[in-house]
Amino acid sequence: MAQRTEPARGMRDFLPADIRRREYVIGVIKRVYERYGFEPLETPAVENLETLMGKYGEEGNQLIFKILKRGEHEASGQADLALRYDLTVPLSRVVAHYQSKLPRLFKRYQIQPVWRADRPARGRFREFYQCDVDALGSTSPVIEAEVCAAVSDALTELGFNDFTIRINHRQVLTSILNTAGISESLHGTALVAVDKLDKIGADGVKTEMSGRGVEAGAAEKLLELFEVLGKDREKSRELLDSAGVAAFENLQAIFAHAEDTSAGVRLRFDPSLARGLSYYTGAIFEITVPDLAGSLGGGGRYDNLVGMFLGQSVPACGFSLGLERILVVMAERGMFPPTLATTPADVMMAVFDAKDTPHALRVAGLLRQSGLRVLVYPDADKIGKQIKYADSLGIPFVAILGGNEIEAGTVTVKNLTAQTQATYDQAAAAGAILEGLKQRG
Repeated sequence: MAQRTEPARGMRDFLPADIRRREYVIGVIKRVYERYGFEPLETPAVENLETLMGKYGEEGNQLIFKILKRGEHEASGQADLALRYDLTVPLSRVVAHYQSKLPRLFKRYQIQPVWRADRPARGRFREFYQCDVDALGSTSPVIEAEVCAAVSDALTELGFNDFTIRINHRQVLTSILNTAGISESLHGTALVAVDKLDKIGADGVKTEMSGRGVEAGAAEKLLELFEVLGKDREKSRELLDSAGVAAFENLQAIFAHAEDTSAGVRLRFDPSLARGLSYYTGAIFEITVPDLAGSLGGGGRYDNLVGMFLGQSVPACGFSLGLERILVVMAERGMFPPTLATTPADVMMAVFDAKDTPHALRVAGLLRQSGLRVLVYPDADKIGKQIKYADSLGIPFVAILGGNEIEAGTVTVKNLTAQTQATYDQAAAAGAILEGLKQRG
């Protein structure tokens, strides 16, 4: 009986076309992040279990992929390692571990996969890439404005023009929860429910909050407060305690700084934005587009997370773009540039006779030295079969090397798109093909 060949649920294989699109998007995001002075960082796929546990809240802990102890300990069912859940906690560990080697203001970007034992859905997978940008070492609202601007520039360069950056503050949320009459012991669990508002709606949030022990009247009042705060910023001050007012002023400072960046026209205050991760301490963000349930990314300030490893507070703030969701939306909207490479080569080297292969390899080398991508057909099949193979892969040119060409030091180049061909000196063939590629656009 043949074994199953599909990947594990929530995981995917990436074929060449998929990889080209992913590398294009990553390349754009990386270039934008570097323009803002962020440096690259990578961390291991596997972390000590204790590094991850207790950092993401109750629901997050349940989604961590744990790794059983190896060898004789495997039968115990105990775990001591886990797959990376996000890139923020590993960053915090790195900053705590290498503090003496890092600058006081450390700006880093990190583009790597993470793993979550979540239920797969459209644009949601168990293995997926995050494209993070973070700054550690400053409490200035300039940091929030800049990370928002960096992700805004990245999405704009990818072709997005209808996204919104929703912003809120954890202390504003705490103040609203208090005003609604929700006890402090239930704040965390209430926020988990509120974080799903855009997915399950107000009635769904009420039901979930009730199941989590929040009284129906308090849940109803909370949702009413969200509506009031979302419409009237000035009235918001009257509904907040002193800590909430200070947080609201922090948000206004972020808005003021963002006005001078590309993020200014994108920012929208949303008092119901919660972000489920428990390590956020200040401003929180989320990017949405009209045709995607869920977000393209999110982030916020987490001033206490590094302190869990270091024993002292280090201010930190970051934003994470979700590569998979960006790819889903771009594919559905047809946003990838037409010039994006879709073939494995620019030209295929064909030969009539196996004894001529050394000559073909030499000419292929000359073409590659000019920057061309060259695929050498390995077998001396009929020339029609070789051309048909090149055409099936979308390779636009075929370089043909027969006995006459070898003797004359030439090569015949067939343009499969225009259905024309011409013979060139071997040293001049690369220029002719490059010009042909330029004319194709």
